[in-house]
Amino acid sequence: MTKDDICAQLTAAGLDPNAISGLIDAAIAEDLAGGVDVTTVATVPPEQRSQLDLVARAPGVVAGIPIAALVFENVAASAGSPVDASQDRSDGDAVVAGDVLLSIRGRTRDLLTAERTALNLLCHLSGVATATAKWAVALSGSQTRVRDTRKTTPLLRSLEKYAVRCGGGVNHRMALSDAALVKDNHVVAAGGVAAAFEAVRSQFPGIPVEVEVDSLDQLDEVVAAGADLVLLDNFTADQMTEAVRRVGGRVLLEASGGLTLSDAPAVAATGVDYVAVGALTHSAPVLDIGADLESI
Repeated sequence: MTKDDICAQLTAAGLDPNAISGLIDAAIAEDLAGGVDVTTVATVPPEQRSQLDLVARAPGVVAGIPIAALVFENVAASAGSPVDASQDRSDGDAVVAGDVLLSIRGRTRDLLTAERTALNLLCHLSGVATATAKWAVALSGSQTRVRDTRKTTPLLRSLEKYAVRCGGGVNHRMALSDAALVKDNHVVAAGGVAAAFEAVRSQFPGIPVEVEVDSLDQLDEVVAAGADLVLLDNFTADQMTEAVRRVGGRVLLEASGGLTLSDAPAVAATGVDYVAVGALTHSAPVLDIGADLESI
């Protein structure tokens, strides 16, 4: 697998290879802090070559394999010594402990210097995908889909939201500019939920508008005003069911507010279209993935 192959995978996944490459370079620079990997330089002969296998230590859903491969490519390129990457699994695959995800052959020094950055990204993104997949399974058989939020790690949003897609989830807005979400503080500032909605609609007529409501009366108000999607904040299951009945399919409904995986079946039974889960990105445990080195 060449660097061009890796970049083609990223592009096909809706990711910007140049942006990711820059992020990787910044992460490596942070790790080296203007110096060298002193442990590796001291213990590994310059021309020694090895194979490094990235191996799942626990079951889950993987995301970020081509990103991890690009870490090794960038580190090796900076040293003027290419690597050979072999991808054994694909993003979105369910894996079990012992599965080899990615194998890299190259200078041992380059492999060891890149190892931690590659694993940090791969373990984190696979953790997000695994957490999302659990929600997707819990909601299966219903029309309800799990969506992420903007509660993402700064500068990692595109990668974390990609991992959500790998796990079977749906992305909410990517940025503040591509959709409007009128929340409680906007309502206070604008002087009312309908007034806030109308202010956004009048200034940005082509932008989808989602409005957060905390009561059925507010729901009626924003549906009548023409909202595209309504966020039901901290509604009970009975209130969600009534909300679905009232709107009759005229707008999409999204449930939000401290929901846990155990709530998924009850939320799905109400008929809402989406459930918003910030924990997919801000609290997902990493998937345990290790690196095994073998001299060649």
